[in-house]
Amino acid sequence: MTEESLSGIGDRLRSLRTQRRTTLASLSETTGISVSTLSRLESGQRRPTLELLMPLARAYGVTLDELVAAPPMGDPRVHMRPIRRHGALIIPLTQKATGIGAYKYILPATDHPAVPDPRTHEGYEWIYILSGQLRLVLGDEELILHPGEAAEFSTRLPHWMASATADAVEFIALFGPQGERAHLRARPSPA
Repeated sequence: MTEESLSGIGDRLRSLRTQRRTTLASLSETTGISVSTLSRLESGQRRPTLELLMPLARAYGVTLDELVAAPPMGDPRVHMRPIRRHGALIIPLTQKATGIGAYKYILPATDHPAVPDPRTHEGYEWIYILSGQLRLVLGDEELILHPGEAAEFSTRLPHWMASATADAVEFIALFGPQGERAHLRARPSPA
C-alpha cells in the first residue's frame, strides 16, 4: 500500500463506522481488533496493516481497494492489433510482454492439402479449437483436432499447423516463450 492510499484512511474508517451506526466496542467484537487499536486507526495515530484492514473491510462489506481508496485500475480492455503471418491472422489477447501470452488464430481455408514444414523454437504451447478442424503435425505424428479439443506440446518438438479442410479453422493458443505450461483442471480434485 502506498502512502497516498493510506492517507485519509482514519477518516474513511470513522465515516464507515458512523454510517453503519456502530460503536468501537461493537466493531471490536466483530473484528477481534481491540477498541484502543480501532480508536488509534481512526485518529491516524496507528499505521494500518493488512492484518487490521482485512477484518475491517469484511465487517464493513467493502473491498480492500475501497477501504484504502486505491487508485482506479484503468481500462482493462486489451486493444488488439491483429498480425498477419504466413497467411494466418493472429490476434493477441494479452498485453503482457513477458510470461504466457494468449492469442486467437484464424488459419485460412485451403483448396489443396498443404505440405507440412515443421519448425522448432523455445517455448511451450497449449491450443483449444473453437471452430473448423486443425491439422497438427508434431514430430512424426499427424493429428486432426475438432472444436472443443485441446492439445499441448513443447515447441522444441518440430510442429506445423494448417486447416484440415476447405474451411478456416479458429483456435485459442497460450504460448510461454520460456517453456511455461498452462495448467488446466477439467474437474475438481476428489476430496
